[in-house]
Formats: sequence, structure tokens, C-alpha cells
Amino acid sequence: MRRQTSVATAFPVRIWGLDVDGRPFAQIASVITISDGGVLLNGVRHRLRAGEVVDVQYNNIKAEFLVIWAGKRGTPSEGELGLQSLPSQPCLWESYLDEVSGPIAQG
Repeated sequence: MRRQTSVATAFPVRIWGLDVDGRPFAQIASVITISDGGVLLNGVRHRLRAGEVVDVQYNNIKAEFLVIWAGKRGTPSEGELGLQSLPSQPCLWESYLDEVSGPIAQG
């Protein structure tokens, strides 16, 4: 079943990987939008580069995501990170989306 194109939300996730200097990082960030195949995070303190792969964990499920774009320092999008889920990875948001959408009427 296809879900909404995007869902505005706010909940924490753990994110880790390598920054633009090749140094490992791990931190908590906030999910602000879930969309078909992607997610927008806020509060990312590390500089990341488009094309890199990062790990994201929500509850006890983790998946790899491709960095599509990263907000530039000194701009309104600083700290934001646009990620695309990789095809072979689990959907981290299934339980959250089920919770916020409620039961679907059968007809």
C-alpha cells in the first residue's frame, strides 16, 4: 500500500558514518519529514557530502541511506540532511507510519 508523499514529524534517530574529512562520527538527529524513499533530518552537527552512505537507527532497526544533500554552513538549511533509502534496506519508519496513520478501513 502506498503512503502519503510526505509526512511532517519530529522524532530522534541515531546517525553515524564518516564526515567530509573521513573521520567517524555518531550523533542523535531529528527526523522532520519522511517521504517516499527518503527522509529529512535536522540537527546534524557534522559536515557530510552528497553521495556518501550513512547508517540511521530508529528503535532497534538500522538501515543505510545515501546522502542526497547537506545544508551548507551559514545558511537556513545548516544542520539539515536529505537522505534516500537504499533499495536493499529495511523501512525504518513502518511502525511509526502505522502508528500515525491508524487503521485503514476495509471496503
